[in-house]
Amino acid sequence: MSTRPRQLHLNAFLMANGHHEAAWRHPDVTPSASLTLQHYVDIARTAERGRLDSIFFADGMALHGNVKHNTHSAFEPLTLLSALAASTTSIGLIATASTSYNHPYTLARAFASLDHLSGGRAGWNIVTSAGRDEACNFGLPDRPDHAERYARAIEFVQVAKALWDSFDDDAVVADKASGIFADTDRISPINHRGEHFRVRGPLNIRRPVQGHPLLVQAGSSETGREYAARFAEAVFTAQRTFEEGQAFYADVKSRLAAYGRHPDELLVLPGISPVLGRTEREAREREAELNSLITPAYGLAQLSAMLDIELSERDLDAPLPPVGGSTEGNQSRRQLVLDLAAREQLSVRQLLERLAGGRGHRVVAGTPSQVADEIQHWFEHGAADGFNVMPPTLPGGLDDFVDHVVPELQRRGLFRTEYTGATLREHYDLPRPVNPNRLTSSKENAA
Repeated sequence: MSTRPRQLHLNAFLMANGHHEAAWRHPDVTPSASLTLQHYVDIARTAERGRLDSIFFADGMALHGNVKHNTHSAFEPLTLLSALAASTTSIGLIATASTSYNHPYTLARAFASLDHLSGGRAGWNIVTSAGRDEACNFGLPDRPDHAERYARAIEFVQVAKALWDSFDDDAVVADKASGIFADTDRISPINHRGEHFRVRGPLNIRRPVQGHPLLVQAGSSETGREYAARFAEAVFTAQRTFEEGQAFYADVKSRLAAYGRHPDELLVLPGISPVLGRTEREAREREAELNSLITPAYGLAQLSAMLDIELSERDLDAPLPPVGGSTEGNQSRRQLVLDLAAREQLSVRQLLERLAGGRGHRVVAGTPSQVADEIQHWFEHGAADGFNVMPPTLPGGLDDFVDHVVPELQRRGLFRTEYTGATLREHYDLPRPVNPNRLTSSKENAA
């Protein structure tokens, strides 16, 4: 690992109009802009101007939530990020893609393509797709259970990594004099035969610039944490309190040794939605203005999906009704919401307001200095390696963060003033994977 002083990492988590569920209704937001490429080009360039490590788009395989009351992210993220690769030069480009409703060959090829097109800036946020509506779009009567989804996800990533390694880095020689374009001794089928996939290989594109795209994971359940320890290089997580952040950080880092990994090989980036003002009072007023635009019907639909129960408007001013049993959906987010409601004795209406800004992620309203204080405290006291920044509105929320919080973090010596590398792995200070096939080949040649 690097011997350089530890540096903060910042990823911009981008949604159509911003993370607050009522962002599209805010006077400063133009909802129709989110269906234009220029909207995302401008936002990506703002993040790059702030020297952020990366931008990230979530995704789902169905029309989630109640679109009657909110906008949605319409673009498939790999397609969008391919366009943004041509409009930026340095910032990392992370896309969500499901292991439940894709095939390893096509997805490995797509991420390798993005990595080459961007000069080594691609990242993959690995999800297993917990929604029932997603299953229905692929001819299934219901979503696969939690354990089955993760079993498929384990094999999926193993196959994708083998496919990226099916080309040696120097397999393409392009020797005009001899007429040899590729050394076929350095291109190998993977001949994978597993429980979920049979893939011969090799991949039909050379090894990615980064060796493998950066692997990101966002699950915080017991199974999700173990999966992160095994495969992930960055974790996007939702932690409401500093104490919860410390506990998650210590727990997930402690699991890496079982897989022969060092704790520094996995970065933990909790979500934070900063609502900024010149004074704390102004920031609180901005937060209240956004919350005044909430549509309860939308929030109820969101909360019902999180908890895997059905809530109605008659529940609004009562405590959250009993939520029993387990779920095959998103287990960690469900527990976070239940813990929040119990800890603060919230009515359903109050809970909706608390979740409106980030669906369970931490919302911090304050001055740039106060937000920087929060970030520094978590970073320096074992709760985070950086943050997944979730602007409440776009483009304004990201403009405010880049123009006011980033300079404060730079003044404190916590964050870069210039990019020092060209690839996403270099931004995150993570090593480029060595091709295990080449190691085997070298040993055979030496023998």
